[in-house]
Amino acid sequence: MLIRTILVVGAFAMATVPAQAQSLDKAPPGGAYKKVSELVKLPDFLPGMGTLYVDPKTLPVGPFLAYDRDGRLASTIYMVPVEDIQAQKKLDNLKTAGGKVDHVDMYFNAGHPGVEKLHYHVVLWHIAEADEARVAK
Repeated sequence: MLIRTILVVGAFAMATVPAQAQSLDKAPPGGAYKKVSELVKLPDFLPGMGTLYVDPKTLPVGPFLAYDRDGRLASTIYMVPVEDIQAQKKLDNLKTAGGKVDHVDMYFNAGHPGVEKLHYHVVLWHIAEADEARVAK
């Protein structure tokens, strides 16, 4: 009976994982995610990043889900405060919404509405570098 229960629970978990992942592939992602432009004074679409969604409970670090103008997931972004890096805080188990990561970028940001402190953007791209044009303008 125990083995049967484990198999049923395992099968259910495996069946729900793709559905959860697919629900984040297109905007809006739903669940606890909110459009960043509705939380703080930022445009709906940020050139170079796209349309951002975040679970407010995870601020300031995120993950932020970034979508192109067609509502397709382009990247998962973490906004890591400089003070956390200087304090040598461990950043582990960074989740990605799109599963596969094609490449990673990291760059400094002096602050903006929603994440006012000095921070780094860690961008986990789910698309090829050549396709970044989808969020460029």
